[in-house]
Amino acid sequence: MKYLITTTEIYRFSSEDEATNFIEAAKKESGYVLTKHTVEYKERKQKGEVIDFWWKVTLVKSFNNEKEPETDVDVEYKVGSAF
Repeated sequence: MKYLITTTEIYRFSSEDEATNFIEAAKKESGYVLTKHTVEYKERKQKGEVIDFWWKVTLVKSFNNEKEPETDVDVEYKVGSAF
């Protein structure tokens, strides 16, 4: 039998409000415990000028205790177009 213990997910957002709202929603989700989250402001520069910026959100989700797992978890990821 296999058990999912933790996952780390990294997201990119165009605004700080979107990033913080996403974290708050993740805290309220059932099925896992949000054990860690971070928000980082990132910039891409060219010739000293900022040409792009975003917020990077990292979530660490815990599904089971490694020593005593209780649930069988199936995770599904869907990839779609950003446009």
